[in-house]
Amino acid sequence: MRYTNLGSTGLEVSVLTLGCMSWGDPARGGHPWVLDEDAGRSVIKDALEAGVTVFDTANVYSGGSSEEITGRALNDFARREDVVLATKVHGRMRPGPNGAGLSRAAIMTEIDHSLRRLGTDYVDLYQIHRWDPHTPIEETMEALHDVVKAGKARYIGASSMYAWQFAKAQHAADLGGWTRFVSMQNHYNLIYREEEREMLPLCEDMGVGVLPWSPLARGRLTREWDATTARTETDEFGSSLYRDEDRAIVETVGRVAERREVPRAQVALAWLMAQPGVTSPIVGVTKPHHLHDAVAAVDLELSDEELEELGAGYLPHAVAGHR
Repeated sequence: MRYTNLGSTGLEVSVLTLGCMSWGDPARGGHPWVLDEDAGRSVIKDALEAGVTVFDTANVYSGGSSEEITGRALNDFARREDVVLATKVHGRMRPGPNGAGLSRAAIMTEIDHSLRRLGTDYVDLYQIHRWDPHTPIEETMEALHDVVKAGKARYIGASSMYAWQFAKAQHAADLGGWTRFVSMQNHYNLIYREEEREMLPLCEDMGVGVLPWSPLARGRLTREWDATTARTETDEFGSSLYRDEDRAIVETVGRVAERREVPRAQVALAWLMAQPGVTSPIVGVTKPHHLHDAVAAVDLELSDEELEELGAGYLPHAVAGHR
């Protein structure tokens, strides 16, 4: 494993982040494909042994049960100070007013619920899961600042939004004297590269770390285009992200992987980690070989010719992943 700093901060992170959406109680979150607690604990333990230090979850993952499982496992298998624990806020957690969004009321309530489920006094990185058009960004940034000053989070980050929105949030923080975002968790992979237009250059200019989600395009980059899984058959959101024109890039990944005699996942992740500004892709793991391939990709160096070959067939997409 390799380690780097998260953007311009002094926080050291592994160059792979383990996404914790893969486990939980299916009865609480609507994802029938999630692993149970025993399987999730096994993945977390293996990731720690492989040198992964960053674990990313969210309050909405399986209705909070992902946080519960992740917190119990990390408390059992690691020292708190040795891991970077990240969670997110925005999605609806309960009916009625202030059960979702980024109001001061929602943020102050949800950070306490997340800490309780995680079994910790603080999170290293507290992220807004999406943009909230119904709350002034000044209210959100001041509330997040107060979370940091209360010692409940050490850094704050954001996730998929337009670059102008992210710039507006950072500007509001500067004007108010509040804590700035240090990371951007965005949708970025070989078949969705719209972030290269504005968001990635903005993050690089501001010294913001980039933690791409869906680095393997919901598994599309790891198998033949027409192959399906239990998740793809029920993943309504994922089905909206990609299109048949992306098949050519998936086939290119297959050719490069065959020449290298490695799995496709290693090639797709190695390409992503070679891109400017990328700090630590968030990998989802439901089978042992998923973690093995992700770790192996850290040491896979693609040639300039291979990088050019993999990127050559990209076609522009409509913006996807912001909802």
